[in-house]
Amino acid sequence: MDPDVRPIEEPLAELERRLIDEYLRKSGHDPDVLRGRHDDEARKLLTAAAIYAASRLTEIESRSHYVRELHERH
Repeated sequence: MDPDVRPIEEPLAELERRLIDEYLRKSGHDPDVLRGRHDDEARKLLTAAAIYAASRLTEIESRSHYVRELHERH
């Protein structure tokens, strides 16, 4: 694998990571430290952050589809 070539990712993967990190920081946790832990509390926080990110991504995608539909009608 070439270290200069970034792996292919889902289009919204970076945004999802940023939303998860935002959630964790607002909860008073360091995302990198939390990801290194393997206890139940860490898993629960990461799960809650993932759910938060998924809901925000759904909201963003819904708005994007709505705006696209508006532009297609005009």
